[in-house]
Amino acid sequence: MKSFFSFLVFLTCFTVFGQETPIKPKGDNDLKLSTLPYYSFGKGIGITSPDSLYQLNIRFRMQNRVSYMDNEDGVSGYDAQIKRLRLRLDGYVGSPKILYAIQLSFAPGDVGEIVEGENLNVIRDAVLIYRPNKNWNFSFGQTKLPGNRQRVNSSGALQLTDRTINNAKFTLDRDFGFQVHNIHEHENTFSYNLKGAISTGEGRNVTNKVDQGVAFTGKVELFPFGSFSKDGTTFEGDILREKKPKLLLSGAYQHNKNAQRTQGQLGSDLYEKRTMNSILLDMMFKYNGWAAMSSYMSRSTPENAITYNPKDLAQKRYVFVGHGFDYQLSYCFPTNYEIIGRYSTQKVGDDIKLLTPNTKEVSLGVTKYFWQHTFKLQGEINYDTLKYYDGTSKNNWYVRFQVEIGI
Repeated sequence: MKSFFSFLVFLTCFTVFGQETPIKPKGDNDLKLSTLPYYSFGKGIGITSPDSLYQLNIRFRMQNRVSYMDNEDGVSGYDAQIKRLRLRLDGYVGSPKILYAIQLSFAPGDVGEIVEGENLNVIRDAVLIYRPNKNWNFSFGQTKLPGNRQRVNSSGALQLTDRTINNAKFTLDRDFGFQVHNIHEHENTFSYNLKGAISTGEGRNVTNKVDQGVAFTGKVELFPFGSFSKDGTTFEGDILREKKPKLLLSGAYQHNKNAQRTQGQLGSDLYEKRTMNSILLDMMFKYNGWAAMSSYMSRSTPENAITYNPKDLAQKRYVFVGHGFDYQLSYCFPTNYEIIGRYSTQKVGDDIKLLTPNTKEVSLGVTKYFWQHTFKLQGEINYDTLKYYDGTSKNNWYVRFQVEIGI
């Protein structure tokens, strides 16, 4: 971790992606201006080469939080941790049409448990993008699939401290493969985006097994009243206070053939491969400080969701099948204080209803924005109800305070 911070301090000497301004030599400095890089301060800190053949943008963000949890089915107490610590590098090489994006994670919860012989999940994104014009993007590498809205958005652009229970179980997450995006966004007229991907279906940083499956993902995004201000679909809440009503309607579908994990790109390894079908629908509305979001997510399999260990039939792992709904409403005051409410329901599929409960979740939050989503304070109280097939139920709740900061 010490080497990471040394690296970060070194990199912050550079800048990119903003207004390019050459460094001016002082006094009798004999350095020629043509040999100096161009510096800029926009979304991050970086450098552009003197010949403009490459750009490098550096950003970081971290989330520090403390929570008190009261779990009916576990130990109650508090938890304090660095939830996320990310370093992002992006820019272009050779031409502004050839871009790259790299994102690394360093917090224990991001990296995961270190297991001998298995990959360390430091790499979150490593993708090359070819953008011939403003309407087309072609990418190759590891990055987020065009799935549900909340997952596509950065975890740093959330109104509450975590995504929903349905996102945790039904999201598509990151994967390695090819993607094509066809973008048609206009400020005040009907707009649409078409996105597709062909990927491994096994998630990020998987190299220790031969893959016999493939995942096909397609998504349509519709903007009946035109695009949101400053790409406002990529962050939650109406912190920009849209002057006209803005609406996003989107739908995504994935066919993941011969998936090897319980949640497609996430989860433990299954004892047998399963083909999975996912449907993800989203709505986002913003106007004058008000923001509303709603989503539907589901996963199914044409086979039995439960798989058994052939060496011990008492051991089983299952595809998390079922569906869920999320509803979220917020208002951002002109003082940049925001209040948020969210309600989620999750119903598991018939194959696994004896093994895992249905869940309902209620969350209430207050956020103070100092520098939009890049510097904010968040407070949240969350209450879960778990209902089991035998009629029993359990209730869990937590109170949390979180600080998000980045560049």
